[in-house]
Amino acid sequence: MSIDYDALYPSFTYDRPRDGVLRVTFDAPGLNSVGPGAHREIAEIWQTVDRDPDVQVAILQGAGKGFSAGGSFELIDGMIQDYGVRTRVMREARDLVWNVINCSKPIVSAIHGPAVGAGLVAGLLADVSIVGRNARIIDGHTRLGVAAGDHAAVCWPLLCGMAKAKYYLLTCDTLTGEEAERIGLVSLCVDDDMVHEEALIVADKLMAVSPSAMRWTKHSLNHWYRSAGSAFDASLALEFYGFGGPDVAEGLASHREKRAPDFRGATSE
Repeated sequence: MSIDYDALYPSFTYDRPRDGVLRVTFDAPGLNSVGPGAHREIAEIWQTVDRDPDVQVAILQGAGKGFSAGGSFELIDGMIQDYGVRTRVMREARDLVWNVINCSKPIVSAIHGPAVGAGLVAGLLADVSIVGRNARIIDGHTRLGVAAGDHAAVCWPLLCGMAKAKYYLLTCDTLTGEEAERIGLVSLCVDDDMVHEEALIVADKLMAVSPSAMRWTKHSLNHWYRSAGSAFDASLALEFYGFGGPDVAEGLASHREKRAPDFRGATSE
């Protein structure tokens, strides 16, 4: 009996463009922003994909004009105001990283337009990341007023080197798809209108090789990520510690008011 993803994870839409290929699509208001429900679901869905005998390859993409604009104001407000919410979301952020890493099925991400927050986590940790030339990749943590936690400490230094990782994670400068490919942060860069088509081409290539050999290769290579577990734990703790501090209130206000943040009035470490 096939798994009903719509019932289990209603925050996303699904289709099966090929036998064995499940396509998961961010499809929400605010350029596919991630609300509280979607944040939980994007963390948990990879465990279901891992166990689904009908899925050999998963594709993650965004509908409309972008991949995902990151956490919704509702989600961030909840973390700032409520210790229980903050604790729950921290656990989900941890699970998102490890569940993508530990999913035995290959994941292909198709990134176009803005890519921020939890969506970006899954997009960059995917086994093959395909990005449009004019995509806008932004980590955004320090701009919001919290440490660059979750996936950043695990994969950015490994993918693009410490110097580039520090530059982009500290400054929150935007990377285009072309620049992301140039520094090694993503697998492939293609024309914007070819991102979703290229993801299917890559899925077909993955479907053509030995499933067991592919899965064990992924498992072995991902030990590089697992070896960063202590850095990941520290970054996650420091990020969510920041959600209880003064800077994040100013960071969130600046996003809402579409202005640059002014952190000069906040206390620091």
